[in-house]
Amino acid sequence: MTTLIFARTIYGEARGESLVGKVAVGCVIMNRVKKGGWWGDTIEDVCLKKFQFSCWNSDDPNLEKIKSVSELDPVFVECCTIAALAADELLVDRTYNATHYHTKGIRPGWVSGHESVYETGAHIFYNDVK
Repeated sequence: MTTLIFARTIYGEARGESLVGKVAVGCVIMNRVKKGGWWGDTIEDVCLKKFQFSCWNSDDPNLEKIKSVSELDPVFVECCTIAALAADELLVDRTYNATHYHTKGIRPGWVSGHESVYETGAHIFYNDVK
């Protein structure tokens, strides 16, 4: 179940991204798991933490997509593979231990005073947000 929640989170947040972009989102999730604390101590806790990954928000249009995606969908299969590899700590983290990211089209309030460390596709990543 945890791997499916992990894969659905990657799918919901990055299904339109390249393989590298999907891996980067998977790394952010694992970086939060490693830090623990407020985000939670398990992959499932981190993925489902309220208001952290918008695809799980009740008013987000992605919620129905991630709940109903077929396990035969090739993009979801890729997300499942990434989730499994990330959970086994077999991915190279090109995000430099990022715990936060946002799309290039928005500028969330928490960005102020922080420097990005990585960009790929539509996402910008940060590793110095507390």
